[in-house]
This record gives sequence, C-alpha cells and structure tokens, in this order.
Amino acid sequence: MRSVVQRVDRVRVLIGDKRISEIGKGLLILLGIERGDRKNDADYLSDKIMNLRIFEDENGKMNLSLLDIRGEMLVVSQFTLLGDCRKGRRPSFTGAENLDRARLLYDYFIQKTQAIISNVVQGEFQAMMSIELVNNGPVTMLLDSRRSF
Repeated sequence: MRSVVQRVDRVRVLIGDKRISEIGKGLLILLGIERGDRKNDADYLSDKIMNLRIFEDENGKMNLSLLDIRGEMLVVSQFTLLGDCRKGRRPSFTGAENLDRARLLYDYFIQKTQAIISNVVQGEFQAMMSIELVNNGPVTMLLDSRRSF
C-alpha cells in the first residue's frame, strides 16, 4: 500500500462543479492499493500517518502529529501511485489491486482512521476528481507499507 501524505491548510475534492468533500488544517492522503495488500498494510499506514510528526510545535520544529493538533484528514483513492514507468513511455498498472479488493481495503483504511480522528472524509472511489489544496510547507511524505517490514 502506497501513500502520498501532504500537510495542508485546506483541501477540497470536486467532481465537475459539485463539492464532494472538504477539510481545513490536516492531511491529504492519496492512497494506492497494491496487488496482494492486506489489512495489516492498512493498519501500518493508518497508524504511521496519524502519528507522523510533521506539524510544527511552538518552536517551529516538526514535533506534532495529526492527533496532537486534532487535525482533519481527506483520503483519496489513487491507483496511479502503483504505475510502473520503468519500461516504455506509458505506465503499466498491473501492480494495482483489482477493483473489488482495492475498495474493501480502502474502506477498511477509512474505518480505521475514522475510529480515532474526529473528521475523516474521502473522495469518491474510482471517480475522476479535481483536488484543490493549499499545501502547508510544502510538506509531502511518501509512505509504502512494503518498505516498512
């Protein structure tokens, strides 16, 4: 399971002109489900993301987590994170999990974070979306559950 974690002042997701979801200060999570991922991958990433100390304390040091600041989270499914660009010029997405299994793990990840964070919202699974964000920092982290064990 791969994720791009962005520290944001605000972010919203649109489909056409319709606003699907929106948060203020917190994290935008782009989440890619890889073929063979399991619940323990979602457990690892959800815990890592919620506790990642990437928010500044009173001294300007990145010492605070999303939980510490009581921030919000917006999660967007992003299978393109599994794109393999090593051969040719068009990405291959054979490493992405099949649709039904990916949806189950995506929903599981959402449920895990919603159990702990008061405001977790999401994009629309398998939809073409526009994401408008104000990145704070910018601070962007790449996490991969398979590079953790």
